[in-house]
Amino acid sequence: MFQAITSGASVLESLVMPGPVVQGHAEFEADCDKCHRAFQKGRQNDLCLLCHEDIEKAIVRQRGFHGVIPNVSSVECKHCHADHKGRDADIVALDPDTFDHGMTEFLLEGAHLTVACARCHDPGKKYREAPSRCVTCHKNDEPHKGRLGERCESCHDVSAWSSTRFDHGKTDFPLHDKHRDVRCEQCHINERYDGTPATCIGCHILNDSHAGRRGDRCGSCHTPAGWKETSFDHDAKTEFPLAGRHRDIRCGACHGGNFQDDTKGKTCIACHENDDEHRGRNGERCDQCHKPLGWEDLSFDHNTDTRFALRGSHVDISCESCHVGHVFKDKLESTCYACHKFDDVHKGQQGERCESCHNEQTWGGKVFFDHDLTRFPLIGLHAVVPCEECHISAAYKDTSGACVDCHRDDDEHRQRLGPQCGRCHNPNGWALWVFDHDRQTDYSLEGAHKGLACVGCHRLPVKTEIRQSTSCGSCHKEDDVHGGRFGRRCDRCHTTEDFGQIELR
Repeated sequence: MFQAITSGASVLESLVMPGPVVQGHAEFEADCDKCHRAFQKGRQNDLCLLCHEDIEKAIVRQRGFHGVIPNVSSVECKHCHADHKGRDADIVALDPDTFDHGMTEFLLEGAHLTVACARCHDPGKKYREAPSRCVTCHKNDEPHKGRLGERCESCHDVSAWSSTRFDHGKTDFPLHDKHRDVRCEQCHINERYDGTPATCIGCHILNDSHAGRRGDRCGSCHTPAGWKETSFDHDAKTEFPLAGRHRDIRCGACHGGNFQDDTKGKTCIACHENDDEHRGRNGERCDQCHKPLGWEDLSFDHNTDTRFALRGSHVDISCESCHVGHVFKDKLESTCYACHKFDDVHKGQQGERCESCHNEQTWGGKVFFDHDLTRFPLIGLHAVVPCEECHISAAYKDTSGACVDCHRDDDEHRQRLGPQCGRCHNPNGWALWVFDHDRQTDYSLEGAHKGLACVGCHRLPVKTEIRQSTSCGSCHKEDDVHGGRFGRRCDRCHTTEDFGQIELR
């Protein structure tokens, strides 16, 4: 039955079809759903783009002719490309004589305005497949034979090949002074641009009166204004400013044959290794203590030049007492424990933060410790308890902060009210306790319950939280004269005042 209806629908559609489709759509002529959505006129574009994926990509990327059409998403494809006009119909309807090339990504300017369309758009290819790069069309017109690369627009413009422009200042080698007067061919022989030397010595090796003895970095002393124009500021142009006695030293004392490569180095020890009376024990950073004015001119402040200020007993300690190895290569820990591990009478049981109790004056001096800065501040009777009462061993951090761990033997409830002693008691004394059963629990004590002792209901030890049933039957099962026939909801008839009082509810 469904097939018959479908077949009938196809016949109906063919009867109302306005005419044959174009040759490119002929294979879909019998399948109307390929291009049309029944009763959804505004969704026809989606079907078009499903087949014409390249057009869809152009629209999404805003490239090509379709990508630059204003509000293209609101324009229906059939507005320009109407179908059902016969097999030979041209539904592209593009007139090369009236087409505005400005609607594309390639604006026609200069000499391009007079070029025939067929020069760029090959017959049989789509218009959008036309090349847009200069070198693609003008490869045969290019006199440099590829030696200048493929970016023709770097020098030429669209008005004509002979109209050239090039700013050498935008290259890695801007032209200054006498270089401005040099003809291009003197550096770019046979129009060879790639690989052209950019160093002075690359062009002027024959002009080097030093015969290479001062290296190949001519620009360190000379300028493009001329060979005789020399300038070199050792302080500004090097990482080694000449200060103190260094200003009076001849260049050759530090620089051998080649000024750039043959140097003894920038470190003090490179030149003054034989002058080091420490024999390397204090490292190679001589400048940490000495100055260029002379070896005897010393300057080193441990308090400001390091992150470890010397105070108290540390002031009179010799450097070797702490710096037993290389001063700079061997990293020295700055914690107390790193040096005083063997002086620790606690044997590590109180941790490694010696400064928490001791100071730099002396180990046996005044020891200070504020217990209130810990997780267990001492309040009430705890403030007068000797440390050893809680800290049985020197491992302070292992001491528990729970009441029951210290006061288990003082618990007259025998754990029937759980381990949370602080809910009723406080550090001022065991007898000073406060607990409001009505506010602090979900079960208010009313009637005869008010006078009950805690143990009357809480009979079993509790390890964690108290879980006590609030149903009457859980406590009064043995008092039930009904033998359970009326269930466990005693409160439906009885009150908390007296079992003898009955109030039906």
